[in-house]
Amino acid sequence: MYNLMYTSPMPKVYSVASARSHLPEILDAVEAGNDVHLSRRGRLVAVVVSTDQYDAYRSSRRTFAAAYRGFLEAYPAGDVGLDPGFVSSLRDRGRGRRVRL
Repeated sequence: MYNLMYTSPMPKVYSVASARSHLPEILDAVEAGNDVHLSRRGRLVAVVVSTDQYDAYRSSRRTFAAAYRGFLEAYPAGDVGLDPGFVSSLRDRGRGRRVRL
């Protein structure tokens, strides 16, 4: 089986303290398409990625509402043994309880 772990470059890891002095190298690596990991006290805390990569991550995410609509289209309530009105009946349409702020 083809394993990407052995074909993709290992990400460079910098401690937060050393990242301050290596910022130009980090930016060069990110511009070249490599991810750079930052660690604090031996624990990974951040990943630096290019703006193109970041934009791709952000645009590929679906909202919860869109994911839920897709789920309902793929698995209609009637197909799984529920009455068609069951899902809409779950939400309480009342005003809720009064609270003092």
